[in-house]
Amino acid sequence: MQDFWDRALGEIEVEVSKAVFLTLFKKTSLVSLDKGIGVVSAPSMMIVDLLQRRFYQIIKKALDNQTAQDLKILFVSKAPLLTTKQEDPGPLFAEQKNEKITIGHLPRVRNDFVFENIAVSSTNQLAFVSCSSVAKKIGHFYNPLFIHGPVGVGKTHLMQAIANDVYTKSPNKKIVYITSEEFTNEVVEAIRGNATGLLKRKFRNLDLLLIDDVQFLAGKEKVQEELFHTFNILVDNSSQVVLSSDRHPSELKGVEKRLVSRFSGGLTVDIEPPDFELRTAILLIKAKKLGVDLPIEGAKLIAEDIKDTRALEGALLRIITQAEALGENLSVEIIKKTFENNKKRVPVVFGPDEIIKNVCFFYKIKTSQIKSGKRDAFLVKPRQIAMYLLKKELGLTYSEIGVALGGRDHTTIMHGVGKIEGLVDENKISSDLLGISRLLDGRFVDY
Repeated sequence: MQDFWDRALGEIEVEVSKAVFLTLFKKTSLVSLDKGIGVVSAPSMMIVDLLQRRFYQIIKKALDNQTAQDLKILFVSKAPLLTTKQEDPGPLFAEQKNEKITIGHLPRVRNDFVFENIAVSSTNQLAFVSCSSVAKKIGHFYNPLFIHGPVGVGKTHLMQAIANDVYTKSPNKKIVYITSEEFTNEVVEAIRGNATGLLKRKFRNLDLLLIDDVQFLAGKEKVQEELFHTFNILVDNSSQVVLSSDRHPSELKGVEKRLVSRFSGGLTVDIEPPDFELRTAILLIKAKKLGVDLPIEGAKLIAEDIKDTRALEGALLRIITQAEALGENLSVEIIKKTFENNKKRVPVVFGPDEIIKNVCFFYKIKTSQIKSGKRDAFLVKPRQIAMYLLKKELGLTYSEIGVALGGRDHTTIMHGVGKIEGLVDENKISSDLLGISRLLDGRFVDY
């Protein structure tokens, strides 16, 4: 196994940057090769997720070359998931006791998104306690539970923590976590395929339904109607409904009043952007998951400089990479040096035009072609990938994407995004997306 993997790593090393190789691949190993399945082990669930999403095709190609097989690659984490039990969820740095638990796997739910991995402060404590209460006894406390707040404050983590907690305690419960976009796609496909009966059976017999980003239901009348009836049946049957949005229910424009009324019928809680203490705690938790000893003074330094929650993880990975490249332990000095280097770089605006131009550059076509009304075979794939990236990277609505790509109908955009999502799930498009993402990752230029 080790010989196979060492040779495969040799191929992978020339395909990725040195920083990526040291951070993501250095501590990986090949666990088994059996019946056409190769199992690759990584130090943490975070690295497992990155390898699977961004480097699946590169790893598969390297292992296929070495084994002369057409393998399916599975990823596992070396370390068992550790969770923390606390008497009081409030204090950030309370003494913790770790014990192993087994987290069940649910489709679209990360098994490391659990309550024990959430840092709590005054900005999210009400939401944390509310979600914990719902998970203990679904359908009885707050139904529905509506969580709202800006991007990157942990709404998805809390929702998936509910799903994981319920599933761990009651594996027989029928649970679905889904985004509003995915729910929309399911409704559209059911109508198109005359399979609305199957759709109703799937969503109206659940014990727990969690729908993320319901603000994107705006303007979709048929989808809202289906959700309205599904919602009523679930609540009447004492099944739990949990919803999230970037705004309060009363501020949801384009959503029917009767649905807004249902959304507001339970408990509505908001999550504010993380304060300094919470950002510091998040960094310490992420460092622990990566197996890195991050000094608390270093965490404070990062938290002072970076306010966006999602940017914290990227900053931490850059600092870890810098320390490993220099062969040094993670220290306050290394952190200061990394930030000084980053301040010498100027961010380039990353918007719809940049995505479209990079997609066209990758496929060697003109932007006028991708925006034209032509349906030539060589334009279909790049056009659909542009739709997918505009949706996933920038969160544009289908109508906004249609305008950006030459005035296309929103149903065409919906179909294109769904098509690429299917290919992503089947790992048939990863190499193209990786190539385009590398171009987009170059959106920082030196003076």
